[in-house]
Amino acid sequence: MRLAVINLVGLSRSLLGGHMPGLTRFAEKNGLQSYAPAFPAVTCTAQSSIVTGTSPAAHGIVANGWYDRESAEVRFWKQSNHLVRGEKLWDKLRREIPGFTCAKLFWWYNMYSTADFTITPRPLYPADGRKVFDVHTQPMEMRDALKNDLGPFPFPAFWGPAAGIASSEWIAASAKWVEERHSPTLSLVYLPHLDYPLQKDGPAAANIPAELRKIDALATDLIGYYESRGVRVLVLSEYGISPVSRAIHLNRLFREKGWLQIKDELGLETLDCGASRAFAVADHQVAHVYLNDAAIRDEVRDLLENTPGIDEVRTSGEIWGEGAATERGGDFVAIAAADAWFTYYFWENDAVAPDYARTIDIHRKPGYDPCELFIDPALKFPKLRIAKFLLKKKLGLRGLLDVIPLDASLVKGSHGRDAVADDERPVLIGSACPVSTAEDVHRAILAEFSAG
Repeated sequence: MRLAVINLVGLSRSLLGGHMPGLTRFAEKNGLQSYAPAFPAVTCTAQSSIVTGTSPAAHGIVANGWYDRESAEVRFWKQSNHLVRGEKLWDKLRREIPGFTCAKLFWWYNMYSTADFTITPRPLYPADGRKVFDVHTQPMEMRDALKNDLGPFPFPAFWGPAAGIASSEWIAASAKWVEERHSPTLSLVYLPHLDYPLQKDGPAAANIPAELRKIDALATDLIGYYESRGVRVLVLSEYGISPVSRAIHLNRLFREKGWLQIKDELGLETLDCGASRAFAVADHQVAHVYLNDAAIRDEVRDLLENTPGIDEVRTSGEIWGEGAATERGGDFVAIAAADAWFTYYFWENDAVAPDYARTIDIHRKPGYDPCELFIDPALKFPKLRIAKFLLKKKLGLRGLLDVIPLDASLVKGSHGRDAVADDERPVLIGSACPVSTAEDVHRAILAEFSAG
């Protein structure tokens, strides 16, 4: 028996129906279950719970990024699989099934995993300051063969204002490419398309039906392709998207209290986390709050509990007990109300915002920034600005593609809470194994091989 698990990010029961006819038929035929999202309900945490069958208390992935206390740096979207503690799904199955192989395609923490075939986005950073879009593969020689056949991975369609269906189309094509050449026993395929319009515009936006039809057609085609080759298919999601209408700027509140250390860098402001008494690392609807000064602990908690838009305040120890998760997580974990989300913003005047704030820079920002999905509506000629930047880049000159807005009110969808409406929960389609948590999804995948 061979299995493909297709991860349709953002899919929930509320989206199925007339605009997703293929997936709706697949669900009616094979069964659909909703399950409680991992906490936090974000990509890296949810996927780690699915591939290990454990909670963050064991695997240690408390967010898409966190503050590393030893290096005194916020690190987002790291890619080493060594960060995820515990035995992985493919390792368990390899012990039990002779000749077992696994393809892990664009699921996160893909680098240096023990999966047999992997593809993950990984730009090149030459010493002259350029950023060259590329992918990382295992085996390494697969990269050139893959790009030769499919063309370069459309990186701008994977994240940023141009994010769209093209990246999911390329990933689906790469899944077929790997299947045709290697016939993995297990294929894990990540299709991110829904994440973009649902976060930008919100689940109720007028353009969402068209976006649902795009990913439905692509996913249905991929399901049909696998089934034609005798591969059983499961479809799952990591979380659903909730509509939001307000943003919470915790670091600005902390700054008013005098808890942040702000550094002037060439006339612009940056956040010095290591020297701050308290600061927040924002990740969608969850914020990890770190304390460097234990003397203000009660004062920080009081501020959090009395800030409009914050639904709940927990501590890492209360959530996860002792271990890697509490070592990595904040001293406090703030959870936004259902209609709110957290920004990383720490400046009070946009004129002195750091240079990375108006760019797509997922590694430098001390928190997640969904405004990277937009082009600043205040720019009069954004296409001309982008064209000038690309010309500079082609000529070998440096420059900033500073087209990202600083207006958090543009964002209309978010996720991260573990308490969500039933029809906004993540789903598992195609499994007869009962699931109630992300860890159960792990066991449902294992059960497919036991049944087969």
